[in-house]
Amino acid sequence: MAIISSRPQIALVKTRWRKKGARTVEERASVIGANVWKIALEVFRHMEKEGFRFGSDRLTTEVITEFIAFLVQLADRAVYGRLAEDERAALIGALVRHLAATMENNQQDLFGPGEYRKPFIDRLNARFGEYAGFEYRDGEPGYSCLRYFAGKVADAMAEGDNKGVVEQMIDIGAPEMVRLVRKLVEQAAAPA
Repeated sequence: MAIISSRPQIALVKTRWRKKGARTVEERASVIGANVWKIALEVFRHMEKEGFRFGSDRLTTEVITEFIAFLVQLADRAVYGRLAEDERAALIGALVRHLAATMENNQQDLFGPGEYRKPFIDRLNARFGEYAGFEYRDGEPGYSCLRYFAGKVADAMAEGDNKGVVEQMIDIGAPEMVRLVRKLVEQAAAPA
């Protein structure tokens, strides 16, 4: 049984630009995507250190997909109102494409050739629709959203060790993801 302890220590990859000036949507999405991927992997690794067992690469991929879906919808909510609607849609679309390519490359390495991009994007689209119904207050997801996310992670771990995963996600994983995405968007999503 996993014991809940400290939050994962995650440093963002890159959030500051060396050169001044405007950034393309693709450049900003690439930076956000690299960081979202890193956050998802670090939360996964933290769970492993806490004693959670995932059982297989397929379960690991499912859990990381749930992390990414949660992180991307957090990023979308964080840029809402900060960017014009068309720019927000372009940024999130480019972010999803970046993450889909990263996931596809990883799955091809793990499982061999196959169609991985479309199922990943379909899962994210389904989750975005589901997360859209939850209330946020002051940029923070409400308990029902956190509980839903934690339940999806527990479902993805159904064949692994998922005892205590709901509490781990609600108390430690999700709050750290919210904190990091907020910081990431403040630093990397701005046009200039």
